[in-house]
Amino acid sequence: MSRRAFTDDPDQIASLHVVEITEDARTHYHKRLTEIYYILDGSGQMEFDGELYAVQAGDSILIKPGCRHRAIPEPGTALRVLNIPVPAFDPDDEWFD
Repeated sequence: MSRRAFTDDPDQIASLHVVEITEDARTHYHKRLTEIYYILDGSGQMEFDGELYAVQAGDSILIKPGCRHRAIPEPGTALRVLNIPVPAFDPDDEWFD
Protein backbone atom coordinates (compact mmCIF):
# COMPACT_ATOMS: atom_id res chain seq x y z
CA MET A 1 0.00 0.00 0.00
CA SER A 2 1.31 3.44 -0.87
CA ARG A 3 0.18 7.06 -0.42
CA ARG A 4 1.94 9.60 -2.63
CA ALA A 5 2.41 13.37 -2.36
CA PHE A 6 3.75 15.99 -4.79
CA THR A 7 3.02 13.81 -7.83
CA ASP A 8 1.32 16.70 -9.62
CA ASP A 9 4.38 18.99 -9.43
CA PRO A 10 5.04 20.01 -13.06
CA ASP A 11 8.83 20.07 -12.45
CA GLN A 12 8.81 16.48 -11.09
CA ILE A 13 11.76 17.29 -8.78
CA ALA A 14 10.82 14.72 -6.12
CA SER A 15 7.85 12.94 -4.63
CA LEU A 16 7.06 11.60 -1.20
CA HIS A 17 5.44 8.24 -0.45
CA VAL A 18 4.42 6.49 2.72
CA VAL A 19 4.59 2.78 1.96
CA GLU A 20 3.38 -0.09 4.15
CA ILE A 21 5.12 -3.33 3.22
CA THR A 22 3.46 -6.46 4.65
CA GLU A 23 4.94 -9.06 2.29
CA ASP A 24 8.38 -9.52 0.75
CA ALA A 25 8.66 -6.97 -2.04
CA ARG A 26 9.68 -8.08 -5.53
CA THR A 27 13.29 -7.28 -6.42
CA HIS A 28 13.43 -4.33 -8.81
CA TYR A 29 15.59 -1.39 -9.83
CA HIS A 30 15.32 2.05 -11.39
CA LYS A 31 17.38 3.41 -14.26
CA ARG A 32 16.86 7.10 -13.40
CA LEU A 33 15.48 7.35 -9.85
CA THR A 34 17.44 7.68 -6.65
CA GLU A 35 15.35 6.69 -3.64
CA ILE A 36 15.74 7.67 -0.01
CA TYR A 37 14.00 5.34 2.44
CA TYR A 38 13.40 6.28 6.06
CA ILE A 39 12.01 3.42 8.17
CA LEU A 40 9.13 4.87 10.17
CA ASP A 41 8.01 1.69 11.92
CA GLY A 42 8.80 -2.00 12.04
CA SER A 43 11.86 -4.06 11.34
CA GLY A 44 13.07 -6.54 8.78
CA GLN A 45 15.65 -6.63 6.04
CA MET A 46 16.54 -4.77 2.88
CA GLU A 47 18.21 -6.56 0.01
CA PHE A 48 20.65 -4.59 -2.14
CA ASP A 49 22.22 -6.34 -5.14
CA GLY A 50 21.81 -9.72 -3.43
CA GLU A 51 23.14 -8.67 0.02
CA LEU A 52 20.77 -8.61 3.03
CA TYR A 53 20.91 -5.92 5.71
CA ALA A 54 18.85 -5.66 8.90
CA VAL A 55 16.69 -2.52 9.16
CA GLN A 56 14.54 -1.03 11.88
CA ALA A 57 12.62 2.14 12.69
CA GLY A 58 14.89 5.18 12.47
CA ASP A 59 17.18 3.81 9.75
CA SER A 60 17.69 5.76 6.53
CA ILE A 61 18.80 4.27 3.22
CA LEU A 62 20.05 5.77 -0.05
CA ILE A 63 19.31 3.62 -3.12
CA LYS A 64 21.05 4.73 -6.30
CA PRO A 65 19.91 3.99 -9.85
CA GLY A 66 20.75 0.46 -10.99
CA CYS A 67 20.77 -1.04 -7.48
CA ARG A 68 18.46 -4.05 -7.36
CA HIS A 69 16.53 -3.83 -4.10
CA ARG A 70 13.57 -5.03 -2.10
CA ALA A 71 12.17 -4.80 1.43
CA ILE A 72 11.46 -7.83 3.59
CA PRO A 73 9.38 -7.23 6.74
CA GLU A 74 9.63 -9.47 9.79
CA PRO A 75 7.06 -12.28 9.40
CA GLY A 76 3.59 -11.23 10.51
CA THR A 77 4.52 -7.54 10.72
CA ALA A 78 4.76 -4.52 8.46
CA LEU A 79 7.54 -2.14 7.54
CA ARG A 80 6.28 1.43 7.24
CA VAL A 81 8.63 3.43 5.03
CA LEU A 82 8.87 7.07 4.00
CA ASN A 83 10.16 6.89 0.41
CA ILE A 84 11.51 9.99 -1.34
CA PRO A 85 12.22 9.35 -5.05
CA VAL A 86 14.38 11.92 -6.87
CA PRO A 87 13.24 12.86 -9.48
CA ALA A 88 9.56 12.21 -8.75
CA PHE A 89 8.38 8.61 -8.92
CA ASP A 90 7.76 7.37 -12.45
CA PRO A 91 6.06 3.95 -12.74
CA ASP A 92 7.74 3.52 -16.13
CA ASP A 93 11.13 3.50 -14.36
CA GLU A 94 10.51 0.36 -12.34
CA TRP A 95 12.40 -2.61 -13.83
CA PHE A 96 12.30 -6.32 -13.01
CA ASP A 97 14.79 -8.96 -14.18
